[in-house]
Amino acid sequence: MTHAEQHRMILELMDYQRKMSRYELEDFEMYVKRDKDDEDLDLVSQRRLTGLYDKFVPQRRRRP
Repeated sequence: MTHAEQHRMILELMDYQRKMSRYELEDFEMYVKRDKDDEDLDLVSQRRLTGLYDKFVPQRRRRP
C-alpha cells in the first residue's frame, strides 16, 4: 500500500467515525496521527486499516 492510498483511505473513513466502536475508533485515531506525521503503516496496521475501510465505506463510494 502506498502512502497516497493510505491517506485516501483515512480521509474517506473520517466520515464514518461515529459508526465505529471504541476499539475501532482508537485504532483509527492512531492511524490519523501516524498519517499526519507522514509515517508509513506496518503490515499489520495496513491490514487493520483495510479491514476498517471494507467494513465502513460502502462499495459505491470506493475508488478502484
